[in-house]
Amino acid sequence: MDAITTDNLTKRFGNLTAVDGLTLSVAPGELFGLVGSDGAGKTTTMRMLTGIMDPTEGSARVMGRHTVREAEPLKEEIGYMSQRFGLYPDLTVLENLHFYADIYGLPRRGRDEKIGLLLSFSNLTPFGKRLAGNLSGGMKQKLGLACALIHTPKVLFLDEPTNGVDPVSRRDFWRILYQLLREGVTVFVATAYLDEADRCNRVGLIHRGKLLACDTPDNLRGLMDGTILEVRTPDPRRAALLLRERLEGESVGIFGDRLHVVTRDAEETGRAIKAIMEGAGVTVQSIRPVEPSLEDVLVSVLSGEATR
Repeated sequence: MDAITTDNLTKRFGNLTAVDGLTLSVAPGELFGLVGSDGAGKTTTMRMLTGIMDPTEGSARVMGRHTVREAEPLKEEIGYMSQRFGLYPDLTVLENLHFYADIYGLPRRGRDEKIGLLLSFSNLTPFGKRLAGNLSGGMKQKLGLACALIHTPKVLFLDEPTNGVDPVSRRDFWRILYQLLREGVTVFVATAYLDEADRCNRVGLIHRGKLLACDTPDNLRGLMDGTILEVRTPDPRRAALLLRERLEGESVGIFGDRLHVVTRDAEETGRAIKAIMEGAGVTVQSIRPVEPSLEDVLVSVLSGEATR
């Protein structure tokens, strides 16, 4: 039995289709990443999978439970950490954990041991008496995760859990997720960070409610139809505008301090890039082929450069 299955899962708000015919499955013990920009449909999908929101059409099951007909018993099987997880800032770390233990009806016997394990697991043991409102952003996220795990769920749903968190805390958070995987927990994470998606067993690319592609990160990179040329220049924004205007039939994206150009003829396109930029007085530091990233794949899929 799959941990998560959806069949034509659809959600409409008036004339807006937020999720459009989503069909996928997630195996037990898998780390699945749902990747897309803001407004792509990630949060709406998450709310339907956790039984918070009913679909307009289609259906979903989590651990065999129908998310509409069995929404209440489903809550015992899953943990859900939303973007704005409900921590109480005027309660301490320990008090927040005990509060969620009460919500889930954890017996008093063995509760302290469970909370102690979660504190140790999330590196929060020294901060048990600190008010949640006084924690750093990364520590708040780890406390939110600990609260979502208080009842030992079989499936964990995380909606952009590291959004706005510093890089060190993000790394710590993912270390905890890998430990959960080793313990057999299924993790379904929505993220806009493509580097995080690369850490998942499988990734679904969602845009305007539609699932455009779903596979392992390596297989998704294989969707690229062409070669990626990395162009380094001191003025990437000006160079991008220039190349988009004059380089016909090629996709040009800005990736930090460099450009990625998708082409079917690397040699000819490389010469054209050099001529266009130097002709406009824009310095070319280097042009070289590179392996595609998931961000390249997403940009390419959205622009029709790759096929499912």
